[in-house]
Amino acid sequence: MKTEKDCEYPLDRLPIVQAYHWQSRSKPSLKKGELVYYGPYPTSYGIGEVQRVTNSLVAVDFRGTGSARVHEDVIHEHYLIPLSDATR
Repeated sequence: MKTEKDCEYPLDRLPIVQAYHWQSRSKPSLKKGELVYYGPYPTSYGIGEVQRVTNSLVAVDFRGTGSARVHEDVIHEHYLIPLSDATR
């Protein structure tokens, strides 16, 4: 099983943002190709690329970058944080 130490990305440095927190509600709509992470558990899901956006649901390809090795999932946009917001 993949551990956090095996990860290629510094996921432990991404801030944890709970769903429906002001930081997750105040962002603009996500776009295809944008890099995002799952706010409540960044180390579990890892960093993913937005594949499709339908209303408030977003299909994200995580490519197994997190410890849970999730490859693709559909998640409500309030749980996703753009990577550009996390690095500011």
